[in-house]
Amino acid sequence: MAMNQAAILKVGLVFMGVCLFGYIVGPPLYWHFMEGLAAVSRSSTTCDPCRCDCSSQPLLSISDGLSNASFTDCAKHDPEVSEDTEKNFAELLTEELKLREAEALENQRRADMALLEAKKLTSQYQKEADKCNSGMETCEEAREKAEAALEAQKKLTATWEQRARQKGWKEGMTKSRAQTQGATQAA
Repeated sequence: MAMNQAAILKVGLVFMGVCLFGYIVGPPLYWHFMEGLAAVSRSSTTCDPCRCDCSSQPLLSISDGLSNASFTDCAKHDPEVSEDTEKNFAELLTEELKLREAEALENQRRADMALLEAKKLTSQYQKEADKCNSGMETCEEAREKAEAALEAQKKLTATWEQRARQKGWKEGMTKSRAQTQGATQAA
């Protein structure tokens, strides 16, 4: 029974794999196949060139009184119109160039202002950094002086303690005398 279920599972997985492969690869292959068929069918069906005897007359003819003769004249070269058009075109180009130049100058002005502002901020931050460094140096010097003073005080204390011990002072005696003096004062 377990062998049968394993075989069914394998067949199911193989079937799902084939379906997934077809889903992914199928559409591109289909379109390539269809394009190939279309190319083959176009090359196999060649038709003879068309022979038509078309007259040069249009299908609709408009009487001369109703037609607009200026329409056909539109395509002709008119030196006055082309000269005006060229002048207008040149004026438009000049105006466009002036606008772009003004825009470029405005962008340059904004960039210069931004650069100036950045320089000001940089200078301000540099001043703050210099103040901070100066404060750190002062603090470091004060710490070194305090360490030196502490070391000198420790040496002085050690010297006085050594002198006191030479004269017979013991550390426990001071505590007991202080306790006895405190007890007598309390009473």
